[in-house]
Amino acid sequence: MKHAAPRLAPREPTRASRRQVLSAGMAGALALVTAPARAAADNPENERWRALRESLFGPRPIAHDPGDVLELDTPVRAADAAVVPIAIRARQPQTPERYIRKIWLVVDHNPSPVGAVFTLTPLSGRADLETRIRLEEYTHVRAIAEMNDGTLSMRTRYVKASGGCSAPAGKDLQAALAGLGRLRLRVDESAPAGQPHTAQLMVSHPNVSGLAIDQVSRLAPTPQFVRQIDITYDGQPVLSAEVDFTLSENPALRFQFLPKADGQSHDLRAVVQDTNDRRFETTVAVAPDAPG
Repeated sequence: MKHAAPRLAPREPTRASRRQVLSAGMAGALALVTAPARAAADNPENERWRALRESLFGPRPIAHDPGDVLELDTPVRAADAAVVPIAIRARQPQTPERYIRKIWLVVDHNPSPVGAVFTLTPLSGRADLETRIRLEEYTHVRAIAEMNDGTLSMRTRYVKASGGCSAPAGKDLQAALAGLGRLRLRVDESAPAGQPHTAQLMVSHPNVSGLAIDQVSRLAPTPQFVRQIDITYDGQPVLSAEVDFTLSENPALRFQFLPKADGQSHDLRAVVQDTNDRRFETTVAVAPDAPG
């Protein structure tokens, strides 16, 4: 006569196995919750952008990714969400007959989505701009150009980065404020005669967003950041920029301008203002360009 095999009592799950089951369940739930949100954010015509588009441009048509106006370079996945390099490059020079008059830098899912508005002139020579920005979550980054005839065109890139706007400053706020307002303006004069020169402005400023909670006091610092940058050459406007805390701590801006070939040195001047109405400025003399 065969005897039935004894039934084993169910084993009590170990703490490790319970942790594994719980982790798996949480991961599954998180995937279910975040997947639709990520999918929505990944849609270039997402709801946030549609609202921004309406408020900024109304019914005006915008050409998407035209190859003859702009290029926008960004990383696909940023190494540091608080310091994301971007480059906006024009596909043609700035001339009095045809030039890019304005560029909007829009980050769809940032707390402040309109990160910068650049106004340019033919004196910029070429509407090339490079800077570093903060991204709070996975988002589309857009550069929208308005030509001097009023037409609009846009370049869009999707960047994977999160937590940049609410990240703490790279160093102690008081230490950062000690060097507040120091400016460095450099000019690369190696360009061929008659061609735009590249210049870089570096601003010592913590660009406090007010979104980073102090881990000790549990309070948010008062926002204070660069809000206006004006660049002139020989007293004439090259570019101006309305900006906010979307720009990274210690903002940097690389741009171009067209020097004169009149045999004289002229000043390139930068004026920076912040949200506390502090004003900082610096000037560099630019050697005369060789006759083109």
